[in-house]
Amino acid sequence: MSEFFSKKQKEILVAPLLKDNPITIQVLGVCSALAVTVKLEPAIVMGLSVTVIVACTSLVISLIRNTIPNRIRFIVQLVVAAALVTMVSEVLKAFAYDVSVQLSVYVGLIITNCILMGRLEAFAMSKGPWDSFVDGIGNGLGYAWILIVVGFFRELLGFGTLFGYHVIPESFFNAGYLNNGLMAMPPMALILVAILIWIQKSRTKELAK
Repeated sequence: MSEFFSKKQKEILVAPLLKDNPITIQVLGVCSALAVTVKLEPAIVMGLSVTVIVACTSLVISLIRNTIPNRIRFIVQLVVAAALVTMVSEVLKAFAYDVSVQLSVYVGLIITNCILMGRLEAFAMSKGPWDSFVDGIGNGLGYAWILIVVGFFRELLGFGTLFGYHVIPESFFNAGYLNNGLMAMPPMALILVAILIWIQKSRTKELAK
């Protein structure tokens, strides 16, 4: 097992989760993070979709990197990514249609996601297949957990639900509690992401000291 998952691969996997997170540190993929986090379920599905696509695309590109002419490498990367995005989109339409509708065009836009293209160009084009696959999983999960946190608070405080089920007791509403309508609006998503970025950068500076 250690031969396939060495200390190097562990670092590649863990780094994007915290100290090199694609959203809070690299500030990539923020647009989709704001758009699909109104509810928790689509946030989870989007996070998992990006993880699968980045990991698999990185693996394929790494496998064929030495055969790709430099002048058309972006085209090849887009073709591979588009094929995988189309497959994921069709699976979502077949097995999770309601979530697919909520995600709207954002699944298709994974093709041009900054995280995806960044990892292909900066990592997969120069590293081995296994390292590239692990890097894709790490960056996908780093992106996903930010979406999940934002989606959790937006749905809970904005609608009083999680996965569509009411979790805030009725007694709270009887006592005067009201759902925060601002949570359902894009500005609140931006504020929550900004708070996470602030926390992450503050923590990174403390660890550096």
